[in-house]
Order: sequence, then structure tokens, then C-alpha cells
Amino acid sequence: MSTAIKPKHIGRNISRIRELKDMKQEALAYALGTSQQTISAIENSETVDEQRLIEIAKALEVSVEAIKNFSEEAVFNIIGNTFQDHGSITTGNYNCNFNPLDKVVELYERLVQAEKDKVEYLEKLLNGK
Repeated sequence: MSTAIKPKHIGRNISRIRELKDMKQEALAYALGTSQQTISAIENSETVDEQRLIEIAKALEVSVEAIKNFSEEAVFNIIGNTFQDHGSITTGNYNCNFNPLDKVVELYERLVQAEKDKVEYLEKLLNGK
């Protein structure tokens, strides 16, 4: 019995993130200046070229690391920890299974990284002219 860790399927991660953002393949294709068939092929690929991955991450407004490290289990955990269907609003009965400050710091770091990516992109545009 092998205990080797299965590599992440980057194309599947791209597909899941795109679906969570309620974006169709056609919209992602338009943002990347390519065809829907190309996006379908990318989403079926286990690996994606690093430069293409950077472009996709920008179009999806996420970091490259978010695509590489995407985990459906984490999404389900977040939903499971935050969604309660009691049919009415409950107060004072919310049990948070994570530190909210960690989530704030994580969000802040992602925002800072997004701004750095924007600055880098604008510098490339300026140097290109």
C-alpha cells in the first residue's frame, strides 16, 4: 500500500475557484483573450504553465498560491463552521472553530499581495512603452 501524496490537479482547482466565483468558462476565456475550448483544456490539465497560471490568477482575482493550495475540504469546513439552518436568527449561540483574527490577517495579506501584483503589472506596462 503506497502512502505517496497525490499531486494537486491544478486545472481542477482553477475550475472549482471559477465555479465558486460564479464565472463561466466563456467569461474566463474572454478575460484571458482565448477561447472557451482552451479554458476547458486547461481545466482538464493536471499541470499548468507558470506564466499562464499567473494570468489565470489575475483574471480570477486570487493569488497563484490560492490556486495551487485550493482545497475543497477547507471550503466545506468554512461553510460547515459558519452556516446554521435553524429557520430563525439565533443570537449568542455562534461557535467559531477558528480564530477570526487569523482570517483578518490572512485577508489583509491577500489584499497586500494583490496590490503588489497591481504595482508590478503597472510597472511592466510603463516599461513596455
